[in-house]
Amino acid sequence: MIIAAAQFPSVPGNIAANATRMAGLIAEAAERGAGLVVFSELALTHYDLRPIAADPVGLAVLPDDPRLAPVREACRAAGVAAVVNGPGRGAGAGAKPTLASFVFGPDGTLLTRYDKRHLTETENAVFAPGSAHGRFTLGGIRFALATCFDSSFPEVPERAAADGCRVYLSSAFHGDAERVARYAELARDHGLHVVLANGIGSNEPGGVGLSGCWLPSGEQVAAASAGLGSDGAEVVLSDVRDAITLMADPAVAAVPVRECGEPLVDVRAAAPGLLVDGLKAGADGEDGGGAFAHLREGVLRRLLAAQKALPDGLRLQFVEGYRPPALQCHYFTQYGDELRAAHPDWDAAQIHRAASRYVSPPEIAPHSAGGAVDLTLVTADRGDVDMGTLINASPEESGGACYTSAPELTPTARANRRILSAALRGAGLVNYPTEWWHWSYGDRYWALATGAEHALYGPRELGGDPMGGHTDGAVGSVGSVGAVGAVGAVRVGEAAGPDGAGVER
Repeated sequence: MIIAAAQFPSVPGNIAANATRMAGLIAEAAERGAGLVVFSELALTHYDLRPIAADPVGLAVLPDDPRLAPVREACRAAGVAAVVNGPGRGAGAGAKPTLASFVFGPDGTLLTRYDKRHLTETENAVFAPGSAHGRFTLGGIRFALATCFDSSFPEVPERAAADGCRVYLSSAFHGDAERVARYAELARDHGLHVVLANGIGSNEPGGVGLSGCWLPSGEQVAAASAGLGSDGAEVVLSDVRDAITLMADPAVAAVPVRECGEPLVDVRAAAPGLLVDGLKAGADGEDGGGAFAHLREGVLRRLLAAQKALPDGLRLQFVEGYRPPALQCHYFTQYGDELRAAHPDWDAAQIHRAASRYVSPPEIAPHSAGGAVDLTLVTADRGDVDMGTLINASPEESGGACYTSAPELTPTARANRRILSAALRGAGLVNYPTEWWHWSYGDRYWALATGAEHALYGPRELGGDPMGGHTDGAVGSVGSVGAVGAVGAVRVGEAAGPDGAGVER
């Protein structure tokens, strides 16, 4: 994922104007490949506490405030998330506002709100402190939120690292370069990627700008210009792909499974309106019962909902769903052997982690649980759509372009990936960020990404009982197509169509 730190001179007290400026910067960052944009402290109002103290109601916002509509719409249009900081409406009549960071997701809805916990003496007179730690997960990465003075307390980044966060986002309004330079030490001491969006402007008080990005080593990899006296805006970018939570991460295996007992269905019979490619046919043996074309019923329902959400002229093309555990083990071992031959100096742990970028470890594999699907977009007449790489291209074959938010994509490929992502995310699936084509629901990775208490699906054999776990009964899913009593016994979808051609290979 590419993260952008944006700085611009806010118009004092004019939330609507500043939100409009933010919307333009979100669009600019999206064109440059960013998946998340961070703005400075009080970017909605400018960091001047006097007008806020004089009008704490009029200058405080909730996430659905009409004045923030340009930001929400820009996120939706570009498929980009944004961290927007400003005075947040307090709870209850007469309550002080907070110094709030609203995190809007790629669909424009609120992912989380963080209220600054550590206030300066001056801020205490105007704002109420928050109590919760700011955390959210996006694109397989766990983020920590901080606001300016928060970062003066070592326990804040320390707790972020302990909570499994990989990237530390700071919205700040520092007036001197020395304060900005301290973020290098914060990154190095806690092993975090750090992204700072710092205030800018000649209005008093002035911000120095110098927004920047630091690697966990402390090396600064991006820096904006000094902002005192400047009227311009600037966006700097950092690639944090190495912060993605991989399938091999212990946090994934630690997610408990409460097997719901939902059956696997053959999508060819259950959803004849869904194009099914034959790329994986026969991969599971001479016959294999067409294992590749099976999915849990709840996943299939969500796929059909996603297809309905696509723009006119585009369709989903299903490539692979269920994968027998033995085949998953074969794929994982095979890719590990390839990596071992290419990197003889890597130890077993390095091989295991690197292999999980492309093939899931068998013990937690979403495909073997029937919860994952590999798919692409095609045109209504089954023509190819530019997705940037061939489907199933490895990191080595694609030069890393298989990553969903890879920075090297053409504008067309990036736009098509965002169309696919918006439809599938809107239907409740999550993406494995190293593979633009891999989406899942109900598995361990889905549970970790969404904050669910447990996974719904564990590994199983086609036509057999789940392997371990226990059954809690059926789970709800998108739409209603009736009960399913056996594999392939339900038909959902509309008019039949032939199995598709045109998937990229």
